[in-house]
Amino acid sequence: MKRTHFPYSDRSWLLLPILIISIISLTFLLSLTFTQNKSTSFEPEFSFQEPRFSFSERDYGRLPRLPRFAYSISGTKGDGPRVKRLLQAIYHPRNYYLVHLDLDASDSERFDLAKYVKAEGVIKEFGNVMVIGKADLVTYKGPTMVAATLHAVAILLKEAKDWDWFVNLSADDYPLMTQDDIVHIFSYLPRDLNFLEHTSSIGWKEYQRARPIIIDPGLYHSKKSGVFWAKEKRSLPASFKLFMGSEWVVLTKSFLDFCVWGWDNLPRTLLMYYTNFISSPEGYFHTVICNHKDYQNTTVNHDLHYIRWDNPPKQHPMTLTLEHFDDMVRSGAPFARKFAKDDDSALNKIDKELLRRLNGRFTPGGWCVGGSNPGKDPCVVYGNPNAVKPTVSSKRLEKLLVQLLDSGNFRSKQCK
Repeated sequence: MKRTHFPYSDRSWLLLPILIISIISLTFLLSLTFTQNKSTSFEPEFSFQEPRFSFSERDYGRLPRLPRFAYSISGTKGDGPRVKRLLQAIYHPRNYYLVHLDLDASDSERFDLAKYVKAEGVIKEFGNVMVIGKADLVTYKGPTMVAATLHAVAILLKEAKDWDWFVNLSADDYPLMTQDDIVHIFSYLPRDLNFLEHTSSIGWKEYQRARPIIIDPGLYHSKKSGVFWAKEKRSLPASFKLFMGSEWVVLTKSFLDFCVWGWDNLPRTLLMYYTNFISSPEGYFHTVICNHKDYQNTTVNHDLHYIRWDNPPKQHPMTLTLEHFDDMVRSGAPFARKFAKDDDSALNKIDKELLRRLNGRFTPGGWCVGGSNPGKDPCVVYGNPNAVKPTVSSKRLEKLLVQLLDSGNFRSKQCK
């Protein structure tokens, strides 16, 4: 039977009602989306301000665009002074900073940090530091550690939309070079590189991390305690491959956008799996990134930290002292951990010889234009934050990155 073909002109009367219905549907969906966004928006206690002047690109020569970093600084009970010192050491007007003292810390500690942030003239001017007022409960080795990190990422994605890399640090960390050094070298890197130590050869961790089942009481109680261990063991997953490594990462905004919003279900599936996983921060981001084709080739197998591990079994970082100073410098890593709470000698040496920073003051950079007279803080008077003055430490970071990105080294260590 021959099919009757209608000419185009005979169907033209259908277009107008279809167009009207489409416009009405689209308008409804958009209004519904905006209404939901408004009703579920998170209002932190202290939010970023709008910068008081434009962070324009470097307007001299043909230099690459300067990146911005979004830092998450975490601490617990008694870490307030150490977190404040770390913030001062890594502060730069271009970056963003989110400070979180967990629920185990006192309200007075959080208030003191928030009070400092609000009163410090430079921070107040640039409005790029936020202190979380409603603290999260974080259980050591539990999934609430991942939850707190994702919480920080979500706030930074919402409040500071123009950063390039996310860096998570704790009160046990400290920089080994200035922000000018880091910003300068990273300006020459592709913006899709993710730095995290990772491997699928998990060895002893299969039986001590992957097979046990734990319950994090922080998911159910408001008081901090250790994780609960179940008697049962589980087999390794078959639908995805496990990767593990250091919990300290430098991750791109694009990848973290995917982890939070997840346009496929992988981030949520793995988040559910790691809910009962011991030391989940050492595996969650690693497993997500290495099981997704869009990101598995963006990994650099290094956490950009100098860490000395116990031997065996490389499970707990050793406390760094003055005797490790030369090794720290030679490593070329921009950060190191961990440092003792009751011994500032190593940090004082780093301040004096690497950061040129005086106690209680910011690390000087090209943005600090005040005088260099003894006893005066050069960062009290500030200029263009795009004026970057790297030190010799930048050469050490450059050397490290050249080694990591070497053609014979880079691809061979990606998600293996």
